[in-house]
Amino acid sequence: MLSELHIENIAVIERSDIRFERGLNILTGETGAGKSIIIDAIGAVLGGRVSRELVRRGSEKATVSAVFEDCDVKQWLSENEIDCEDELILQRRIQADGKSSCRICGAPVTAAQLRELGNLLVDVHGQNDGRQLMDEHRHREYLDRFGELEGALGKYQAEYGKYREIRREIEKLTMDEAEKERLSDSLRYQIRELEKAELKAGEKDTLTARRDLLRNSEKLTEALDEAIRLLNGGDENAVSMAQNASYYASRAAGIAQDLQYAAKSIDDAVFSLSDAAELLRDFREKLDFSPDEYDELESRLSVLNKLERKYSRDEAGLIAYLDECREKLDSIEYAEERIEKLQRELAVQTDRCRRAAAALQTKRKEAAGKLEKRIVSELRELNMPSVRFSVSFEPLEGDPGFDAYGSDQIAFLMSANAGEDPGRISRIASGGELSRIMLALKNVFAEKDPVGTMIFDEIDTGVSGIAAQRVAEKLYSVSRGKQVLCVTHLPQIASMADSHFLISKEERGGRTYTEVTRLDHDGRAAELARLHGGDNVTLITLASAEEQMASAERFKQSLDKG
Repeated sequence: MLSELHIENIAVIERSDIRFERGLNILTGETGAGKSIIIDAIGAVLGGRVSRELVRRGSEKATVSAVFEDCDVKQWLSENEIDCEDELILQRRIQADGKSSCRICGAPVTAAQLRELGNLLVDVHGQNDGRQLMDEHRHREYLDRFGELEGALGKYQAEYGKYREIRREIEKLTMDEAEKERLSDSLRYQIRELEKAELKAGEKDTLTARRDLLRNSEKLTEALDEAIRLLNGGDENAVSMAQNASYYASRAAGIAQDLQYAAKSIDDAVFSLSDAAELLRDFREKLDFSPDEYDELESRLSVLNKLERKYSRDEAGLIAYLDECREKLDSIEYAEERIEKLQRELAVQTDRCRRAAAALQTKRKEAAGKLEKRIVSELRELNMPSVRFSVSFEPLEGDPGFDAYGSDQIAFLMSANAGEDPGRISRIASGGELSRIMLALKNVFAEKDPVGTMIFDEIDTGVSGIAAQRVAEKLYSVSRGKQVLCVTHLPQIASMADSHFLISKEERGGRTYTEVTRLDHDGRAAELARLHGGDNVTLITLASAEEQMASAERFKQSLDKG
């Protein structure tokens, strides 16, 4: 549960520390006092989007910290390598330029990580959730969530993915005859051009080395001839002189043993010089410079360079591209055969998808029956005694009759009044009815949701009288299993509070300041009287508030006894 919230320099809140309790936490105050700012601050610390407008004017930064207790998120923390002791501390800091930083138990994290963890901790029901209920595209999502059909949907989507893959392959192979002929001609031309070049891996490097050799052939020949002459030409050459030196050094070593190493070194040098002279002579004899070879090399390199520039590929890339062109041409020339084969595969996969969609539909209808009963029960407790609620299944129109989510068009239908046929929620539900339906859904989903804290931001929209009392009782019932934070304008809901916070604002020195005060018994009575009668708080409205609080206590005790 959310135990502590620290807010600093968020909008009109300069600084506030709020300690929430288990059960039902109620936030009330005049319109514009800053109740929604507290919800925005909680959204920020849970990883929601933030902007520079959230930072109090004149401040360099804003900070929101939240402390959670008794949270089952050890696996997430372990997967994200975050160490945490008993308390889970989330922090969001927002700079005046709109940039923000996030921390979990002191460890820096991304906003995405903070949001992912936040989704495991808190479920926020905002003022727009009722509008989302009118979006029939979300109804399938609500039903699947209630029925815990993620696994069944995943199996269907695996089959649908194979179907889409085959369809994409067919679409790639399908083209009109003019386009097919144009592409075929282009591929044939490129293949002929590249085949004519007779490309060989590593050829360019070999040709370049040979060309560079020919460019310096005269200097190379002169250097080789002079080296060979000095090593092995005439009587006084390096090899013969080294041989003489070896002879005399060996004689000296025979007399003085200390000269053995020197004699051996000279003898080794004789062999090295002889080998070098032989290598130079062999290389010189193999030099065969044809007068036309240089021009032939330049022409061949010019062809290779031209192809590399034209196709924007190096030598290896050109060889690979030639193979690619051949494969593309084959796929076009044999496209009809390939398409026929794929069409047969598509027919088989279409049947598999339809069977998987039918299996998913069966599970959805089972879940729908249970959801209908639960929602009707919940709504009757919310002062909608004649309500009828049903889940409509309509087949998807067109071919193939299924999409990424199955073969069903799912819509919630309801009738709030006796004698009326159920109709689409988007067309017949009033604002108050939408609020109650959404509360019913939230309550049903909460039973299977591990999230420990639920936040309702003005769930009372369009609700009054007895309906408001029933909403209050339902919120309290929910709070027995979850921590609930609720922003409200209704005294019926506020009277059910386990903890009641007053949000007020005042001006000091030309600046607006919002304060959050936890109310005691007398403070609660005064606030309920204000909710009833505005500024006209009288002994009668105070007595009425006391009676309402006493009635709320009797309701709580009846639940405890039940």
